[in-house]
Amino acid sequence: MQRWIWIALFSMTFAELGQAQSNGTSHATTTEETAVKSSANSYFVLGATPKQEAILRAQIEVMHPEVLPLRVIFVPHWKYLGTTKTFQLHVPTGYTSALFSHLPSRTVFIDADRYQSDDSLGYWMAHELGHLATNSSKESDAEKGARELRKRLEEWRKRAAQKTLTPAS
Repeated sequence: MQRWIWIALFSMTFAELGQAQSNGTSHATTTEETAVKSSANSYFVLGATPKQEAILRAQIEVMHPEVLPLRVIFVPHWKYLGTTKTFQLHVPTGYTSALFSHLPSRTVFIDADRYQSDDSLGYWMAHELGHLATNSSKESDAEKGARELRKRLEEWRKRAAQKTLTPAS
């Protein structure tokens, strides 16, 4: 039974990736062409609104993590819950999870229905990038990895706030 769940999940993921990578032309693209096109970002964002994707990409670029995810997938709450069960996500008692990482596939799943704000997205994405950087499922390791990323993000926000407060001369 569990094998069929994995097969269904991966087939849905790869079907979405296949649709997202279509360039609308009928000729086949080579591996080299695909590598050149995706090397600028090195990861795919699926299921996000254009605004969410732009903000997420800007935040990840500012944090400049050592290890990028391969995929960031925004999913509806019902699908997020199913995915957490499939991957047997263990959340400490009293905590909830709006994002989680699957380390072997370097995929970050985001509960799109619990998307609160752009600031919280950056904060928690730093945590997930900490998991990827340390290649550890331990929360303490992820927090250590996220510390520097959050500092970079906070400095960027402060500079952006100063630019908006400073009148143009």
